Amino acid sequence: MSGLQSLSNDLAAAVERAGRAVFGVNGRARLGSTGVHWRPGLVVTADHTVQVDEEVAITGPDGRTLTARVAGRDPTIDIAVLKVDAPGVAVADVADSDAVRVGHIVLALGAGPRASWGVVSSIGEGRPARNAAGELLHLDLTLYPGFSGGPLVDAQGRVVGITTSGASRHWQLAIPSAAVNRVVDELLRRGRIPRAYLGVSTQPVRLPEPVRQRLNVDQQTAVIVVEVQSGSPAAAGGLTIGDVIVSLGATRITDPTDLKSALRPDRVGESITVSVLRGGEPRDLQITVGERPRRS
Repeated sequence: MSGLQSLSNDLAAAVERAGRAVFGVNGRARLGSTGVHWRPGLVVTADHTVQVDEEVAITGPDGRTLTARVAGRDPTIDIAVLKVDAPGVAVADVADSDAVRVGHIVLALGAGPRASWGVVSSIGEGRPARNAAGELLHLDLTLYPGFSGGPLVDAQGRVVGITTSGASRHWQLAIPSAAVNRVVDELLRRGRIPRAYLGVSTQPVRLPEPVRQRLNVDQQTAVIVVEVQSGSPAAAGGLTIGDVIVSLGATRITDPTDLKSALRPDRVGESITVSVLRGGEPRDLQITVGERPRRS
Protein backbone atom coordinates (compact mmCIF):
# COMPACT_ATOMS: atom_id res chain seq x y z
CA MET A 1 0.00 0.00 0.00
CA SER A 2 1.34 3.43 -0.95
CA GLY A 3 2.06 6.06 1.68
CA LEU A 4 -0.68 8.30 0.27
CA GLN A 5 -3.28 5.53 0.44
CA SER A 6 -2.19 4.72 3.98
CA LEU A 7 -2.61 8.36 5.00
CA SER A 8 -6.03 8.45 3.35
CA ASN A 9 -7.12 5.38 5.28
CA ASP A 10 -5.79 6.82 8.53
CA LEU A 11 -7.76 10.05 8.05
CA ALA A 12 -10.93 8.14 7.22
CA ALA A 13 -10.45 6.07 10.38
CA ALA A 14 -9.95 9.27 12.39
CA VAL A 15 -13.26 10.66 11.09
CA GLU A 16 -15.04 7.41 11.90
CA ARG A 17 -13.59 7.31 15.41
CA ALA A 18 -14.36 10.94 16.27
CA GLY A 19 -17.75 10.86 14.52
CA ARG A 20 -19.10 8.42 17.10
CA ALA A 21 -19.27 11.30 19.58
CA VAL A 22 -20.66 13.98 17.23
CA PHE A 23 -24.17 15.42 17.56
CA GLY A 24 -26.25 17.65 15.34
CA VAL A 25 -27.50 20.63 17.37
CA ASN A 26 -30.73 22.42 16.46
CA GLY A 27 -30.29 25.56 18.51
CA ARG A 28 -31.19 28.20 15.94
CA ALA A 29 -33.89 28.68 13.37
CA ARG A 30 -32.28 28.33 9.95
CA LEU A 31 -29.02 26.49 10.31
CA GLY A 32 -28.11 23.73 12.70
CA SER A 33 -24.67 23.30 14.17
CA THR A 34 -22.53 20.53 15.58
CA GLY A 35 -21.72 19.38 19.11
CA VAL A 36 -19.32 16.97 20.79
CA HIS A 37 -20.13 14.46 23.54
CA TRP A 38 -17.30 15.88 25.63
CA ARG A 39 -17.94 14.04 28.88
CA PRO A 40 -20.69 11.59 29.85
CA GLY A 41 -23.97 13.49 29.62
CA LEU A 42 -22.35 16.77 28.51
CA VAL A 43 -22.34 17.99 24.91
CA VAL A 44 -20.18 20.98 24.02
CA THR A 45 -20.99 23.27 21.11
CA ALA A 46 -20.48 26.87 19.93
CA ASP A 47 -22.45 29.33 22.04
CA HIS A 48 -23.37 31.60 19.14
CA THR A 49 -25.29 28.73 17.50
CA VAL A 50 -27.54 28.10 20.53
CA GLN A 51 -30.16 30.83 20.46
CA VAL A 52 -32.47 29.26 23.04
CA ASP A 53 -32.06 29.30 26.81
CA GLU A 54 -33.59 26.01 27.92
CA GLU A 55 -34.26 22.93 25.80
CA VAL A 56 -32.45 22.06 22.57
CA ALA A 57 -33.14 19.20 20.17
CA ILE A 58 -29.98 17.32 19.27
CA THR A 59 -29.44 14.39 16.93
CA GLY A 60 -27.03 11.64 17.86
CA PRO A 61 -24.64 9.80 15.55
CA ASP A 62 -27.11 6.91 15.52
CA GLY A 63 -29.92 9.16 14.24
CA ARG A 64 -31.81 9.42 17.52
CA THR A 65 -33.27 12.83 18.37
CA LEU A 66 -32.82 13.72 22.03
CA THR A 67 -33.74 16.69 24.17
CA ALA A 68 -30.83 18.49 25.81
CA ARG A 69 -30.86 21.30 28.36
CA VAL A 70 -28.57 24.32 28.27
CA ALA A 71 -26.43 23.77 31.37
CA GLY A 72 -24.16 26.78 30.99
CA ARG A 73 -22.51 29.21 28.63
CA ASP A 74 -19.28 31.14 28.29
CA PRO A 75 -19.88 33.66 25.49
CA THR A 76 -16.37 35.08 25.92
CA ILE A 77 -14.91 31.99 24.24
CA ASP A 78 -18.07 30.94 22.37
CA ILE A 79 -18.77 27.74 24.30
CA ALA A 80 -22.14 26.36 25.40
CA VAL A 81 -22.55 23.17 27.41
CA LEU A 82 -25.67 21.04 27.01
CA LYS A 83 -26.78 18.35 29.42
CA VAL A 84 -28.33 15.24 27.91
CA ASP A 85 -29.06 11.62 28.71
CA ALA A 86 -27.41 9.82 25.80
CA PRO A 87 -26.95 6.15 26.65
CA GLY A 88 -24.86 4.23 24.17
CA VAL A 89 -23.26 7.29 22.56
CA ALA A 90 -19.48 7.30 22.71
CA VAL A 91 -17.64 10.03 24.59
CA ALA A 92 -14.98 11.90 22.63
CA ASP A 93 -11.32 11.07 23.15
CA VAL A 94 -10.12 14.54 24.16
CA ALA A 95 -6.39 15.16 23.73
CA ASP A 96 -4.11 17.85 25.11
CA SER A 97 -4.28 20.88 22.82
CA ASP A 98 -0.93 22.08 24.17
CA ALA A 99 0.69 19.36 22.05
CA VAL A 100 -0.70 20.83 18.81
CA ARG A 101 1.92 22.42 16.56
CA VAL A 102 1.80 24.54 13.44
CA GLY A 103 1.76 22.21 10.45
CA HIS A 104 -0.09 19.34 12.14
CA ILE A 105 -2.75 17.73 9.99
CA VAL A 106 -6.23 18.23 11.47
CA LEU A 107 -9.82 17.52 10.49
CA ALA A 108 -12.93 19.54 11.22
CA LEU A 109 -16.08 17.46 11.60
CA GLY A 110 -19.71 18.37 11.15
CA ALA A 111 -22.75 16.29 12.04
CA GLY A 112 -23.39 13.51 9.57
CA PRO A 113 -20.48 13.10 9.75
CA ARG A 114 -18.99 15.55 7.30
CA ALA A 115 -15.32 16.35 7.23
CA SER A 116 -12.84 18.95 6.07
CA TRP A 117 -9.12 18.55 6.40
CA GLY A 118 -6.08 20.79 6.40
CA VAL A 119 -3.38 21.93 8.76
CA VAL A 120 -2.92 24.19 11.75
CA SER A 121 -1.66 27.34 10.03
CA SER A 122 -0.81 29.37 13.13
CA ILE A 123 -1.42 29.51 16.86
CA GLY A 124 -2.41 32.73 18.54
CA GLU A 125 -1.64 34.94 15.55
CA GLY A 126 -3.79 37.93 14.66
CA ARG A 127 -6.58 39.85 16.33
CA PRO A 128 -9.05 36.97 16.95
CA ALA A 129 -6.40 35.24 19.08
CA ARG A 130 -6.90 37.82 21.84
CA ASN A 131 -9.60 35.78 23.43
CA ALA A 132 -10.31 34.24 26.82
CA ALA A 133 -9.52 30.90 25.22
CA GLY A 134 -5.91 31.95 25.10
CA GLU A 135 -4.06 31.13 21.88
CA LEU A 136 -6.72 30.12 19.39
CA LEU A 137 -5.84 27.61 16.71
CA HIS A 138 -5.92 29.10 13.21
CA LEU A 139 -6.75 26.58 10.53
CA ASP A 140 -6.06 26.18 6.84
CA LEU A 141 -9.26 24.29 6.00
CA THR A 142 -12.90 25.04 5.25
CA LEU A 143 -15.54 25.29 7.97
CA TYR A 144 -18.70 24.55 6.02
CA PRO A 145 -22.11 25.85 7.17
CA GLY A 146 -23.15 23.95 10.30
CA PHE A 147 -19.61 22.96 11.29
CA SER A 148 -19.37 25.46 14.18
CA GLY A 149 -19.28 23.70 17.53
CA GLY A 150 -17.88 20.54 16.01
CA PRO A 151 -14.64 18.80 16.90
CA LEU A 152 -11.22 19.59 15.53
CA VAL A 153 -9.44 16.27 15.57
CA ASP A 154 -5.90 15.11 14.99
CA ALA A 155 -4.83 12.34 12.63
CA GLN A 156 -5.64 9.75 15.32
CA GLY A 157 -9.21 10.98 15.75
CA ARG A 158 -8.56 12.67 19.11
CA VAL A 159 -10.35 15.96 19.77
CA VAL A 160 -7.97 18.90 20.20
CA GLY A 161 -10.48 21.73 19.95
CA ILE A 162 -13.93 23.04 19.05
CA THR A 163 -14.29 24.86 15.74
CA THR A 164 -16.06 28.21 15.55
CA SER A 165 -16.90 30.88 13.02
CA GLY A 166 -18.28 33.08 15.79
CA ALA A 167 -15.03 34.90 16.55
CA SER A 168 -14.43 36.06 12.98
CA ARG A 169 -15.98 35.54 9.57
CA HIS A 170 -12.58 35.87 7.96
CA TRP A 171 -10.68 33.30 10.01
CA GLN A 172 -11.10 29.55 10.41
CA LEU A 173 -10.62 29.03 14.14
CA ALA A 174 -10.74 26.41 16.87
CA ILE A 175 -10.96 26.85 20.62
CA PRO A 176 -8.27 24.65 22.21
CA SER A 177 -9.46 21.64 24.19
CA ALA A 178 -7.64 22.96 27.28
CA ALA A 179 -9.85 26.07 27.27
CA VAL A 180 -12.99 23.99 26.75
CA ASN A 181 -12.01 21.77 29.67
CA ARG A 182 -11.71 24.82 31.93
CA VAL A 183 -15.28 25.82 31.09
CA VAL A 184 -16.62 22.30 31.66
CA ASP A 185 -14.70 22.00 34.94
CA GLU A 186 -16.18 25.29 36.11
CA LEU A 187 -19.68 24.07 35.28
CA LEU A 188 -19.17 20.83 37.20
CA ARG A 189 -17.62 22.64 40.17
CA ARG A 190 -20.19 25.41 40.54
CA GLY A 191 -23.19 23.89 38.82
CA ARG A 192 -23.17 26.86 36.43
CA ILE A 193 -20.73 29.02 34.50
CA PRO A 194 -20.41 32.43 36.17
CA ARG A 195 -19.74 35.56 34.11
CA ALA A 196 -16.94 37.67 35.53
CA TYR A 197 -17.18 41.44 35.41
CA LEU A 198 -15.71 44.66 36.75
CA GLY A 199 -18.65 46.95 36.06
CA VAL A 200 -17.10 49.50 33.71
CA SER A 201 -17.65 50.83 30.21
CA THR A 202 -14.52 51.65 28.24
CA GLN A 203 -13.30 53.05 24.95
CA PRO A 204 -9.94 52.56 23.22
CA VAL A 205 -7.38 55.32 23.60
CA ARG A 206 -3.90 55.78 22.13
CA LEU A 207 -0.89 55.77 24.45
CA PRO A 208 1.49 58.61 23.57
CA GLU A 209 5.11 57.69 22.93
CA PRO A 210 6.42 59.46 26.08
CA VAL A 211 3.93 57.48 28.19
CA ARG A 212 4.95 54.18 26.57
CA GLN A 213 8.60 54.95 27.23
CA ARG A 214 7.88 55.84 30.83
CA LEU A 215 5.93 52.61 31.38
CA ASN A 216 8.43 50.60 29.33
CA VAL A 217 5.69 49.04 27.22
CA ASP A 218 5.35 48.71 23.46
CA GLN A 219 1.54 48.57 23.27
CA GLN A 220 0.09 51.37 21.19
CA THR A 221 -3.34 51.58 22.84
CA ALA A 222 -5.17 51.00 26.10
CA VAL A 223 -8.76 51.68 27.27
CA ILE A 224 -10.20 54.66 29.08
CA VAL A 225 -13.00 54.24 31.63
CA VAL A 226 -16.09 56.20 30.60
CA GLU A 227 -18.54 54.72 33.12
CA VAL A 228 -18.29 52.98 36.49
CA GLN A 229 -21.41 51.18 37.69
CA SER A 230 -22.53 52.00 41.20
CA GLY A 231 -21.82 49.17 43.64
CA SER A 232 -19.65 47.30 41.12
CA PRO A 233 -16.27 45.65 41.81
CA ALA A 234 -14.64 48.51 39.89
CA ALA A 235 -16.26 51.10 42.14
CA ALA A 236 -15.28 49.18 45.27
CA GLY A 237 -11.70 48.91 44.01
CA GLY A 238 -11.33 52.60 43.31
CA LEU A 239 -11.54 52.80 39.52
CA THR A 240 -12.87 56.16 38.37
CA ILE A 241 -14.00 57.72 35.12
CA GLY A 242 -10.96 58.89 33.18
CA ASP A 243 -8.64 56.13 34.40
CA VAL A 244 -6.74 54.49 31.54
CA ILE A 245 -6.49 50.73 32.02
CA VAL A 246 -3.17 49.44 30.69
CA SER A 247 -3.18 45.88 32.03
CA LEU A 248 -5.24 43.43 34.04
CA GLY A 249 -2.92 41.14 35.92
CA ALA A 250 -0.38 39.94 33.37
CA THR A 251 -2.71 40.68 30.42
CA ARG A 252 -2.18 43.81 28.37
CA ILE A 253 -5.41 45.65 27.65
CA THR A 254 -5.30 47.30 24.23
CA ASP A 255 -9.03 47.53 23.52
CA PRO A 256 -12.38 46.70 25.21
CA THR A 257 -12.32 43.20 23.72
CA ASP A 258 -9.12 42.44 25.61
CA LEU A 259 -10.74 43.54 28.86
CA LYS A 260 -13.77 41.34 28.29
CA SER A 261 -11.64 38.38 27.28
CA ALA A 262 -9.40 38.67 30.35
CA LEU A 263 -12.40 38.28 32.63
CA ARG A 264 -12.65 34.50 32.52
CA PRO A 265 -15.21 32.64 34.64
CA ASP A 266 -12.46 31.17 36.82
CA ARG A 267 -11.45 34.69 37.87
CA VAL A 268 -14.65 35.37 39.81
CA GLY A 269 -13.59 36.13 43.39
CA GLU A 270 -9.94 36.65 42.43
CA SER A 271 -8.14 39.78 43.62
CA ILE A 272 -6.36 41.12 40.56
CA THR A 273 -3.94 43.98 39.96
CA VAL A 274 -5.31 46.58 37.55
CA SER A 275 -2.60 48.91 36.26
CA VAL A 276 -3.97 52.31 35.26
CA LEU A 277 -2.88 55.81 34.33
CA ARG A 278 -4.59 58.48 36.39
CA GLY A 279 -3.79 62.02 35.38
CA GLY A 280 -0.82 60.64 33.47
CA GLU A 281 0.58 58.94 36.57
CA PRO A 282 0.83 55.12 36.79
CA ARG A 283 -1.05 53.46 39.63
CA ASP A 284 -1.89 49.88 40.59
CA LEU A 285 -5.32 49.06 42.02
CA GLN A 286 -6.40 45.79 43.64
CA ILE A 287 -9.85 44.82 42.50
CA THR A 288 -11.78 41.67 43.36
CA VAL A 289 -13.44 40.36 40.22
CA GLY A 290 -17.18 39.99 40.70
CA GLU A 291 -19.87 37.86 39.11
CA ARG A 292 -22.22 39.60 36.74
CA PRO A 293 -25.70 39.63 38.30
CA ARG A 294 -28.06 37.25 36.59
CA ARG A 295 -31.14 38.68 34.96
CA SER A 296 -34.35 38.09 36.83
